[in-house]
Amino acid sequence: MGTPDFAVEGLKALVEGGYNIVGVVTMPDKPMGRHQDTLQPSPVKVYAQEHGLKIMQPVKLKDPEFVEELRSLRADLQIVVAFRMLPEIVWSMPKYGTFNAHASLLPKYRGAAPINWAVINGETETGITTFLLKHEIDTGDIIDQVRIPIADTDNVEIVHDKLMELSGKLVTKTVDSIIDGTFTTTPQDEWLKDGAKEDSFAPAPKIFRETCRIDWNQPTKKIYDFIRGLSPYPAAWTTLNGKAVKIYETEKEFTAHNLQNGTIISDGKSTFKVATQDGYINVKVLQLEGKKRMPVADLLRGFKVTDGMIFE
Repeated sequence: MGTPDFAVEGLKALVEGGYNIVGVVTMPDKPMGRHQDTLQPSPVKVYAQEHGLKIMQPVKLKDPEFVEELRSLRADLQIVVAFRMLPEIVWSMPKYGTFNAHASLLPKYRGAAPINWAVINGETETGITTFLLKHEIDTGDIIDQVRIPIADTDNVEIVHDKLMELSGKLVTKTVDSIIDGTFTTTPQDEWLKDGAKEDSFAPAPKIFRETCRIDWNQPTKKIYDFIRGLSPYPAAWTTLNGKAVKIYETEKEFTAHNLQNGTIISDGKSTFKVATQDGYINVKVLQLEGKKRMPVADLLRGFKVTDGMIFE
C-alpha cells in the first residue's frame, strides 16, 4: 500500500525478490491540467501496471466493497509505505498483521513529513523504521531500523533519495524475518538509547504554504536548515516588495553586523546575502514570483539590488 515514488522502491524490491504479491493498493488517479480533465496515476500504480499486478484504488478505505475485495485476496501480510492512515478493519486483516516503513527514527518524527522536519531541525542522522500498525498513527511496536547520516549540506531531496533506496532493503529484510519467525518487536518508548526521553518525540506534521515562510529574525543556522529542509519542494519563501521569492540553495556566514534582519546586500554581480541575527544567509539559487528558478548570478544580470531592500 503506497502512492509516491518513495513507496515504489519497496514494491520494486519485493517484485525483484520474487515475493508473492497478491495486490497493490494506491490512491485514485489525480485530476490534473487546467480543466482537471486529465487523470494522472500514482507512481505506485504505474509500476504495478508495468508488472501486471492487481491494483485497487479505493476512495474510502472503509468502503465495504473494497474491504471485501481486499479480504478475498487472503494476504498473509500487508505492507504500507507512504500511504494514508488505515482503519483497523484493514490493518488487522492479515494473519501476520500490517507493518509500515516510516522515513524516520521512530519514535521521533511521527507524522506526514518526517524527512522535511529532520532536516529543518538540523538533525545529523535519520533513517527508516519498520513497525506494526495499531490505532494511534506511527506509534506501533518497532521491528527494525536502519540509520544514515545527514550532512550539513544535504537538502531534503538528497536525504529523501538516500532513504528511498534504503527502504526497499529494510522492507524485504523485515518480510524475511516475519516469514522465518525470527522477528521481534519493541515498544517505541523502550527503543530509545539509554532510556533518553528528551526531544525523542518531535512531531512531523503536514507542511502547508505558510509553514514554509522564512522568519529572518532567527539565527543563521536555523534559517539555513529551514531552507534546505524545504528544498526543492515545497520550497521556503519570503516576500520582496509584496511579491513571493522562493529560495532553494544557500550558504551560511557567521559575523556581527548592525543591519536589520532581512536586509539584502549584493555586489550586483554574483553575491546576494541576507542579514540574520548572527550573520548572513548567502543566497545561491532562488526564484522570483513569475520567473524561473535561477542562480543568483543570472538573476543579478537583470535585477538591481538597491539600498534598503528587505525580505519580509
